[in-house]
Order: sequence, then C-alpha cells, then structure tokens
Amino acid sequence: MKTVACIIQDGFAPFEFGVACEAFGLDRSDDGVPNFDFRVVAPRVGVVRSKMGFSVNVEHDLSFAYEADLVVFCPMPRQYWGAIDPLLLDVARDAVARGAWVMSVCSGSFILAAAGVLDGRRATTHWMYSDLMADMYPEIDIDADVLFVQDGRIITSAGTAAGIDACLHLLRQEIGAELTNRIARRMVVPPQRDGGQAQFIDRPIPASHGDSLSKVADWAVEHLREDLGIEQLAARALMSQRTFARRFKAEYGVTPAAWLGRQRVIHAQRLLERTDFGLDRIADECGFGSAAVLRQNFTRTLGLAPTAYRARFSCAEESAA
Repeated sequence: MKTVACIIQDGFAPFEFGVACEAFGLDRSDDGVPNFDFRVVAPRVGVVRSKMGFSVNVEHDLSFAYEADLVVFCPMPRQYWGAIDPLLLDVARDAVARGAWVMSVCSGSFILAAAGVLDGRRATTHWMYSDLMADMYPEIDIDADVLFVQDGRIITSAGTAAGIDACLHLLRQEIGAELTNRIARRMVVPPQRDGGQAQFIDRPIPASHGDSLSKVADWAVEHLREDLGIEQLAARALMSQRTFARRFKAEYGVTPAAWLGRQRVIHAQRLLERTDFGLDRIADECGFGSAAVLRQNFTRTLGLAPTAYRARFSCAEESAA
C-alpha cells in the first residue's frame, strides 16, 4: 500500500478526518515507518465545510481516488444518507472492483452501503445508527457491537476512536506489527484493541483506578509464556472465576481466553519480525506450547502462516545491526 485517498464532503466530522490524516498522512520516516502518498480529496475542488464551523481548502478532486491503494470514506451528515452523491458511489464501486483497500469511519459506511458494495457482507457502523442502517439496507449483516469489521478488503468501523483501531488493524497487515506499534506509540494509543471488542460496555468508567483490571492484564502480557487461565487471572485479581469473567468481558469486550489468545498472536508477530527464533521457540515464548498450535492460531487470526508473515515483515537483520 503506497497511496491513500481520504474523501471528505460538506459537513465532514473533524475528529474522524483527523484520524485518517494521523494514521496515514504524517511523515514518520524518522521511526523507520514508510510514508504514504496521502491526499485529501473531495467531489469538487475548493472549500469544504466541516460540521464544526470551519472549512478546509481541498486541492484534489476524486481522480486520485480511482488509483489509490486505500480509499477512506469519512463520516457524512445524516441528511445526506438517503441521497448520496453519485460521484462517491462510483468511487466506492470502482475501488472494490479493482481490489483496493476500502475503509469507512463511522457513518461513512452509509456511502459503501448505498453503493451496494456491502451487500451480503458483514459490516458495522456507530451503534446509534446501526438499526437505521439495517432498515435501509437489509442485505447487509450489521454487527452493532464491535469496533470494526474486515470483510475481504473492506473495513468498516464504528464511531470516533474506533477509527483509530481500524487504521492500526489495516497498518498491521500492510507494514507489520513492529512498525504499527511505533505508530501507536506516537499516537499514544494501545496498539492491540481488536475489532471484536465492544463499542460500548456496561461499566464505561471504573469506579476507581483500583477497580480496573488493567494491572492484571498488564501482568498477563508480561507472563504469556506461562500456562495462564482464568483460574490464575481471577486469583491474581482476588475474585471468583465467575466474577472475574463477567468483569473482564465488561471492561475489555471479550472473554479472558479470547484476549489471551490475541495477545499471544501479537507477541508472536513481534518475535517473527524482530528475531530469527524458530517456530518452536516462538511458540514456547508466547505460551502456545507447540509450533503446530502457533501455526493454527496465527493463521486463523491473521490469514497468513507464520513463515509467510516472517518473509514479508522480518526486520531481524536491522534489529541485530
């Protein structure tokens, strides 16, 4: 992925627009991160008004979007959802047809839905709009409970900060976990929130810092090599297993077992990129137990075998130097 077109129109949401700019538009070559040819485009060149009372001057029309490797659709005002600019529909259809990456943030998914490219696919949007989207587009399998969904080369994300998670998810596939983690550190966000995590939870804010399970989670990440289970984690949190499982799901949006499995895959990604360890050693370091179990979990999660991932993203020689 070398070129990125970010599409905005009148009434665009500044935060979600800024997420795309931050993820794909900044020069991070000093961190070893490759730069993208990132351009903001609009149906018509000139002044484009945001929903917050300021405007930006867009220098590029949609021509660049027809050749970009990634096309990002930013949120659009609700009054346009039923009458979307045909120029945007054409761009969406073309991008999908030629196999480009396509991403929508929040209500940008309504553009993809209207273009028909989500028909028969699983997708998401902001939970406040999911029922309306399901009514307008019954052919789409709407999942209102997740941060983002990838179906093929189409990624739809929920509202606001979920766009950051979707961008990092795509970057992990294009430039690897190590470089994506560098971007996440620069953005001061966690690199590991998965699409399956809940958009909103029953307890959004812990009653106190000590009430959060973050310390247990941090400890688990440092001890992935061990035979961890809900018994050990619950004991460390001084809770019954049932209470811990319920609280963990409320705070992290996934079960402890699913979360641990994902953390082990993320650690395996780092080791495949940064070391020349064999698969048996990596499996041991990550707590998978055997190379066969590592291959199974890694391939199921990323759609790529560990050896193929290493061939694509290895920077072991750079690390050794």
